[in-house]
Amino acid sequence: MSARLAAGILLYRRLGAGFEVLVAHPGGPLWAKKDLGAWTILKGEPVGEDDALACGRREFEEETGLALAEPFQDLGEIRQKGGKRVRAWACEGDADPAALASNTFTIEWPPRSWRTASFPEVDRFAWFPPAEARRRINPAQAELIDRLQALLG
Repeated sequence: MSARLAAGILLYRRLGAGFEVLVAHPGGPLWAKKDLGAWTILKGEPVGEDDALACGRREFEEETGLALAEPFQDLGEIRQKGGKRVRAWACEGDADPAALASNTFTIEWPPRSWRTASFPEVDRFAWFPPAEARRRINPAQAELIDRLQALLG
């Protein structure tokens, strides 16, 4: 069996001679006290015969409420420590992190309590310059920022 695949979008905006990327902090109680290395690009797993780019666009919209327009630049694929493969595309755009609205998920919380609670998939969005984004993002995903930086020159 091959490793699971997630497809995602790395949104960026240019600032003078540089750029910033939009990254997300996962919601829910398991991520509440984690910061460095916990942030992520917006991504999700394809369903059935889903096209990876279409999946990435859909997941981005579900997790932010924002639909993106072309063009998309292919950043290739990376493999995270747990084996999950992440295929990503970059897209230039802008958004106010405070105005983005994530969808929610429901889990049993606290564990073994037989009660359920709903949490946002993403509890925070933020723009970071490349160096800060690399500090905060899942370490394997830092390669996607490096690839974007190479594309932008």
